Amino acid sequence: MTDTSNTRSADSEAEAPRRSRLLRLTRYLPLIAPVLLWAVPCWVLLYTGQHWPLPVALAGTVLSVLGLIGMPLAMVQGHGRRQRDGAAIVGDTLLGTGWVLFTWSVLLGVLLRVALTVADIGDGQDRARAVTWAVLGTAAVLLAWGYAEARRVPRVRRLDVQLPRLGAGLDGLRVALITDTHYGPLDRARWSARVCETVNTLEADLVCHTGDIADGTAERRRAQAVPLGTVRAALARVYVTGNHEYYSEAQGWVDLMDELGWEPLRNRHLLLERGGDTLVVAGVDDVTAESSGLPGHGAHLAGALNGADPDLPVLLLAHQPKFVDQAAAGGVDLQLSGHTHGGQIWPFHHLVRLDQPALAGLSHHGPRTLLYTSRGTGFWGPPFRVFAPSEITLLVLRSPHSPTSP
Repeated sequence: MTDTSNTRSADSEAEAPRRSRLLRLTRYLPLIAPVLLWAVPCWVLLYTGQHWPLPVALAGTVLSVLGLIGMPLAMVQGHGRRQRDGAAIVGDTLLGTGWVLFTWSVLLGVLLRVALTVADIGDGQDRARAVTWAVLGTAAVLLAWGYAEARRVPRVRRLDVQLPRLGAGLDGLRVALITDTHYGPLDRARWSARVCETVNTLEADLVCHTGDIADGTAERRRAQAVPLGTVRAALARVYVTGNHEYYSEAQGWVDLMDELGWEPLRNRHLLLERGGDTLVVAGVDDVTAESSGLPGHGAHLAGALNGADPDLPVLLLAHQPKFVDQAAAGGVDLQLSGHTHGGQIWPFHHLVRLDQPALAGLSHHGPRTLLYTSRGTGFWGPPFRVFAPSEITLLVLRSPHSPTSP
């Protein structure tokens, strides 16, 4: 007979050094990432066979070194203790620029060079310079387009979502979703007002904000958030905290949203009734809330559903898609989330998928739980969105019991 306890103990002992090594490596990421983001493009663009004139090579190298040093310094000044918005804008912009240059230096540095070699076009220097100009041109176009995408009012994404337990009286219930507005160093008060105007054109019964309102305290970003008070809903406006609230005095944001007329669903629910049928609308704090140390904050689905009739359909607001495992176990019908930004700047979505079960759109989890993950309404940090457009979402809930259902 096998001693399973000894086997588990041996496995744990073998796993511990691996976890320890991984933790040590993650500590060096803030040092490694800037070097990769700026050194790799510098090498690909200047020193892989191009033979640029010395002034060109020196100028390019100096710019790369300035990016390498300036980006982390500006990020610390902007997002650290001092919270200097100007520095944050510089650091965030350099981060996005470095990421785009790094990505396309790697891709075109390999693919285009191979294609030109196979096609026997030009000599080594011609191919190297073609790669340089292709990378710079691609990066310039993507950054300009990505900036415009990030700063525009999001397009409305509309979809019907059928919930098997939804009563006929609630068929056609209109749910507007905004999330991840991330009001921050770039003043977006006018953008915020235009987003709210767009939401109001949807004539929603329920409007939801699933967190990450801003980067900064409620007092500091109040002017950008105040337009949220103009949002109209026939039945309710509800809000849950995101992880970024817990970086900047989350209770202040809960209080401000309450002041603006939104219902903060902090591990609680409310009931929406129409046509003789009822929908449970519940919300939980972000999954990082408990580790924040803020008294009374934490994600508790049981508390959110306490007292609700288990036979009623449940719509749950939870900032991060990863909460869907608990939602499915708890019999939730539809979870609304944000957090992922759809990756925001391609190909960052591959890293997001390592942490979250869904990147964007509607997905199925467990026997009856649906998850809708928004790509977000605003942007975090770098003012760019590349192949990850922002959205305002209108979900029309459908009942299979309605006479008009197919």
